[in-house]
Amino acid sequence: MIATWPDLRTLALSLNLPKVEDAVSWGNPNLKAHGKMWVWWSPMIDAAVFKGTIEEREALIAADPATFLHHDHYASHGLILVAAGRIDPDWARARLHRTWEEMAPKRWLAKWQAGQA
Repeated sequence: MIATWPDLRTLALSLNLPKVEDAVSWGNPNLKAHGKMWVWWSPMIDAAVFKGTIEEREALIAADPATFLHHDHYASHGLILVAAGRIDPDWARARLHRTWEEMAPKRWLAKWQAGQA
């Protein structure tokens, strides 16, 4: 299980996806994909922050409230908080890859995917 930002950062970078870079936003380190915040560690709560939807977050919290957390600061955003030490690497890889694809400009993604075939 992943318990720290350095471990999560290492996992995310190990995906070797293009257009991913280290960044700092509001004084906190994060990774950006395609110029937008992709994944980070919350300064509000000891948890990783992944992009998703509000509906998905609520379903995950209902299914496993010890792993998937709620914090008022993020309530109105489609973000998924995952508790430190409870982040499954396989779940994180799948989530990061899906989010990376969703964030990519569609024409660029189609060309990149064609080059991967």
